[in-house]
Amino acid sequence: MSPKELVGRVGLYVLISLITVFMALPVLWLLFAPFDASPTLSTSLPDWTGRNFGELLRNPDALPSIGISLVHALGTMALVTSFGALAAYALSRVKIPGRDGLLYALLLLSSIITGTAAMVPIFTLMTQIGLVDTQLGVVLVLTGGMLPTAIFILKDFMDGIPRSYEESARVFGASPLQILRDVVLPVVRPGLATIAVWTVVQVWGNFLTPFILLRQAERPAAVVVYTFYTEGGQADLGLISAFSLLYSIPVVAMYVFVNRRYGFRFHGGIKR
Repeated sequence: MSPKELVGRVGLYVLISLITVFMALPVLWLLFAPFDASPTLSTSLPDWTGRNFGELLRNPDALPSIGISLVHALGTMALVTSFGALAAYALSRVKIPGRDGLLYALLLLSSIITGTAAMVPIFTLMTQIGLVDTQLGVVLVLTGGMLPTAIFILKDFMDGIPRSYEESARVFGASPLQILRDVVLPVVRPGLATIAVWTVVQVWGNFLTPFILLRQAERPAAVVVYTFYTEGGQADLGLISAFSLLYSIPVVAMYVFVNRRYGFRFHGGIKR
């Protein structure tokens, strides 16, 4: 290796190291600040204490809000995976004129018309059907916003399933629902896991929808965290950091579980 190549490679490694350190700073803050007696916005070794978690347990809204977030995430995940799988299977197997155009149009519209732009008509609709200030209304709105993308992704998995699998089941007298339940869904489980993780992550950090739709009902953690202030109106960094660490555990645990189970190595409908 020539000196010029050596200098270039060393420079590249130094640049990568600096970027890695820069990206790791928020994670280090999240790990250290909850245990610091006087946390600040800078990252440093903490003055170890458990007072922040004691204050978190005494807060009447903190732990219940995580339960509400779990209800929203799991409810939305169940609806998105269920309806997304049914719709994706139908679009994959049934020849409908303009099928691909319809699918791309749904995906495009869901990307262009964001939740912020659609919130006024959504709020009006929820008011008319009596679902404002209900957890069900939040789950349904979140489900509607994520279904187009879920259908688009799951259809790719459905397309990767050889039709011979279904034909063999049909020869033995299986009904369409039996084929879907016993043949198709077991093969596309990695795709369903992908959609489940994606849905939970999207719902877990969603602020706008529950903030707008929930008035008196209990609110999820993404909304409650914005209420953690001191009496002087300053952000309570001790409470925020402790709550943020606790708030991140379910998503990280789910990612580790799914990654160990499927490895996130997906190719079409069949894992390689």
